[in-house]
Amino acid sequence: MRRWAVPALLTALSLVVALLTSGTSARGAPSTTSRSSPLPLFAYYYQWFDVRSWNRAKIDYPALGRYSSDDRQVMTRHIREAKTAGVTGFIVSWKDTPTDTRRLHSLADVAAREHFSLAMIYQGLDFNRKPLPVVKVAADFKMFAAQFAQDPVFYRMGGKPLTIWSGTWAYSHHDVASVTGAVRPALLVLSTEKSVAGYQRISDVTDGDAYYWSSVNPTTNRTYAAKLRDMSSAVHADGKYWIAPVAPGFDARLVGGTKTVPRGDGATLRTEYNTAMESSPDALGLISWNEFSENTYVEPSERLGRRYLDVLADLTNTSVPTPSTAVDSSDSPVASAAVQRWPTVAALIGLPVLLVLAVAVLARRRRRAPGTRPAIVHHDPASEHRHRLARNAGHRS
Repeated sequence: MRRWAVPALLTALSLVVALLTSGTSARGAPSTTSRSSPLPLFAYYYQWFDVRSWNRAKIDYPALGRYSSDDRQVMTRHIREAKTAGVTGFIVSWKDTPTDTRRLHSLADVAAREHFSLAMIYQGLDFNRKPLPVVKVAADFKMFAAQFAQDPVFYRMGGKPLTIWSGTWAYSHHDVASVTGAVRPALLVLSTEKSVAGYQRISDVTDGDAYYWSSVNPTTNRTYAAKLRDMSSAVHADGKYWIAPVAPGFDARLVGGTKTVPRGDGATLRTEYNTAMESSPDALGLISWNEFSENTYVEPSERLGRRYLDVLADLTNTSVPTPSTAVDSSDSPVASAAVQRWPTVAALIGLPVLLVLAVAVLARRRRRAPGTRPAIVHHDPASEHRHRLARNAGHRS
């Protein structure tokens, strides 16, 4: 009895523990743990929409409907969807207008509640792609530093909140310096230059570069990968930050463009993601979450569904939970209450069995006569060799 009682006790105990653990798992919420690398992935996010915006230059529409960027429920859904695909945060398009600033405050509140990060990209060009007055840009950056820089929801690199200035190529070195000089102690300000020479022109008054390259076709541009690597090398040689661009496709013909980049059912996104990773970035800049006019969006849509979030989740190796509302009972059976109660029932049965076995072992030991010596086990090399051969054969099978 001594030979099997203790192993049986251990086996029964392991069974009970396993059943209890499986019961807890079955009742728990779907896992949302990301297995992605620590490299931040940000999606460019546009908060300029109202219900009228969707009547202009659109060939597809959000699955959430033709929303307003003031809607906090939409913000919440956007953030939760982005997190399922491994997105670290949104790089939010902003300049200091009553509407933009109100919406940024709301988005910051929602993001903080959802444990999601934000960064800011300042729109330095107007609707006609002309640079805003330098005085306006400087005032807006100071306002952002005063109102938002201390908020922990804004992602920090080197201890400072990340900001990007879109359109730096349209400003002189003197103009850039006059804007950044007042705020760089409190903020990172990255340029959006398109070449090594462009970056180096203002590198002493900025903190790196975030290249917004949405229209590259990776299957036809043979210098694309080398250009990203060269820009990364130049930025890192200065000890500054490089954000590499990633896009799923491009089509801006309805807003005056002529170039298109086919999505290829995710092939373009995969190629651009891998190429960006090869440039040793400090972060990836996904173009975009919701740019529906240039058709770079990955937000779930009426035409494309959530296809591009699924591709992104695959690239980032993120575990995507299935929302409970999406479970089809005809092909995804949910454990019944009786099945979910089984671990508890098994545990209640297993514990008495453990007690009985323990009592039997103790009784056996008490029946042994005092002073009785354990039996002598003779060492038999030949027998031991046969047992070892048999055990090894079992492992190989």
